[in-house]
Amino acid sequence: MSKKRKKKTEKPQQKSSNVKRIKDQVRGVFAHHIGERFSYRQLIKELGLRDKKSKESLKDILFGMESKGQLAKAPDGRFISAYEPETIEGRVDHVNARFAYIISDQSEDDIWVKTDDLKFAIDKDIVKVQITKPGNDGFRPEGKVVELVSRAKEEFVGRIELSPKFAFVVPDSRNIHFDVFVYPEKIMKAKHNDKVMVKITRWHDAKNRSPMGEVTAVLGAAGENEAEIHSIMAEFGLPFKFPESIEDAAAKIPTEISAEDLKDRRDFRNITTFTVDPEDAKDFDDALSIEKLDNGDYEIGIHIADVSHYVTPKSALEKEAVQRATSVYLVDRTIPMLPEKLSNGLCSLRPNEDKLTFSASFVMDTEGKVKKKWFGRTIIHSNRRFTYEDAQIGIETGEGDYAAELQLLNSIAHKLRDKRFKNGAVNFETTEVKFQLDEKGKPLAVVPKVRKDAHKMIEEFMLLANREVATYIYKWGKGENGKYTFVYRTHDNPDPEKLENFSKFAAKFGHKMNVSGDISQSLNKLMDEITGKPEQNVLEQLAIRSMAKAKYTTEPKGHFGLAFDHYTHFTSPIRRYPDVMVHRLLWHYLQGGKSVEVEPEEKKCVHSSEREKNAADAERASIKYKQVEFMQSMLGEDFEGIVSGVTEWGIFVEIVETKCEGMVRLADLDDDFYEFDEKNYRIIGKRNKRIITLGDKLMVKVVKTDIDRRTIDLDLVQED
Repeated sequence: MSKKRKKKTEKPQQKSSNVKRIKDQVRGVFAHHIGERFSYRQLIKELGLRDKKSKESLKDILFGMESKGQLAKAPDGRFISAYEPETIEGRVDHVNARFAYIISDQSEDDIWVKTDDLKFAIDKDIVKVQITKPGNDGFRPEGKVVELVSRAKEEFVGRIELSPKFAFVVPDSRNIHFDVFVYPEKIMKAKHNDKVMVKITRWHDAKNRSPMGEVTAVLGAAGENEAEIHSIMAEFGLPFKFPESIEDAAAKIPTEISAEDLKDRRDFRNITTFTVDPEDAKDFDDALSIEKLDNGDYEIGIHIADVSHYVTPKSALEKEAVQRATSVYLVDRTIPMLPEKLSNGLCSLRPNEDKLTFSASFVMDTEGKVKKKWFGRTIIHSNRRFTYEDAQIGIETGEGDYAAELQLLNSIAHKLRDKRFKNGAVNFETTEVKFQLDEKGKPLAVVPKVRKDAHKMIEEFMLLANREVATYIYKWGKGENGKYTFVYRTHDNPDPEKLENFSKFAAKFGHKMNVSGDISQSLNKLMDEITGKPEQNVLEQLAIRSMAKAKYTTEPKGHFGLAFDHYTHFTSPIRRYPDVMVHRLLWHYLQGGKSVEVEPEEKKCVHSSEREKNAADAERASIKYKQVEFMQSMLGEDFEGIVSGVTEWGIFVEIVETKCEGMVRLADLDDDFYEFDEKNYRIIGKRNKRIITLGDKLMVKVVKTDIDRRTIDLDLVQED
């Protein structure tokens, strides 16, 4: 006797889950097709529904959404979204060819957008994006671009590839995912594989079609130092030279110091004074003076080049300095904020010359306690120019010019430093590298920069001056609103979530960090523990990434990293425009001036912060270029590395020996299929369950270097 097959019944929770899934799909369809109408049958096809129950559920969902006002019926009977979609303005971060993120102050999370939904916006463009799917369960919100607000740039640097009837320019930037089509008559005199600047003349609105452009400058043969550095300068909008009018304006400034120039200046020319700078420094914008007083205390002066005396408001030099906002230090050159006559001449505190300065002077005891302070314009005469190496010898041996003064200043600097850390300053001693270059700019070696007492001594007195100037204006200024408008350098407290993630990564190396207690103390303890260990550089970089970014602002907030209630930049006006602003404002208030208007100062603060970031990005790009060039000679060699970053398309590995970073692409890992665990910054093998995460030690082989994209490709070396 045959048994009747029992009818399979759907469990209530399965039915509920199925209905929810279809409802989410319906919402997704209408979110992605704003303003479009769909009939019941069209939606069945769009959602790929096959069984009768799903189709019935769809019908109930549609009528339910209509009754709640979420959908409306058009005159032709089709459904249309009844909601006005949410739009957010933000900046495109086009991370790879398939998708981008939109970064916006209006959204806590970055918004994920497919490249096809970018409306032909590219990296750094400002767009309006429509949220099509809210974020949840650790997933970012999704959206699509509905309006291109503004283009970030229309000129790009790249390598030109010539054919008989046309040419293409392949942009250097890894965030630009298209080539630019150029007709032969628009290439100027470029040769195949030259680096060029190309300007977009027509943006195509069809998929898979390149924009059209014309070459505006030929930078030289790809791979050559001048061409590559000029490419970086062009990419970041850095000037190649000063306009002739600016050089002329600088040339007209008198070199002699007149009696009028000395008016209202305190004379420090008879006080022992010297500068301490890097060996290759061309401008010296700060000097120290020291004088023993009758009561046993010391008056220590921090003297800064008086740039504001020469660069006056509304002048051509002022406008150029505002625009540049900062000097930029690439691996083989400096792009100065001021013309050479000022930066290396009039404003450089060269030895055995009278120089106009702006000074912060402090009466201190040998324990570093400040008993009196004075700020104002001065004139100095430097007795000696020390390199850091020279000063270090004097500190260590007690021999040579002004060795006693150097040792005393170093002793006081140690007391100031100890007090700063006791008050909660964070000790970020990041490892920086520099290149030994030959006469053609080719890197011969990567050398870590070593910071000794001479460096830290100068740093400590500069920090003292910056802090005391900011505190003076904040505490004693009595403007119309209860405070003077001033320029501060602020640094917010770290984001708790980022700090928590960082502590988890540090734990992988066996380092514990308490994020619920004294954060500064925990960070300093960790920094001490990792000093000299292989993971030092990776953890230092990650710690810095978990911190907020320092910025210029008129808001008198504190500086977390330095543990100062108030801080500014007073000590480098030759290379930073905000320091010029600080000098002007300080002098204005010392002369009894009223509080200035906030908005113009804040606008210049924002601009200076942006230019500072751009300069840092350009400097990193030049370092990356030299790293790639340096590693070209090491193809096929094996190195020990540490995982410094994890993304969905690969893992970044920092080679311990050279401090150069490369990528192992997931597509090249042939022992398994690896999935990206974004939340935990790791990849996991689907079959073998192997986990590779931030901080892991790996053996890697250098397999490819790409100068154009400034990338190093690595392979994992399979170990027994």
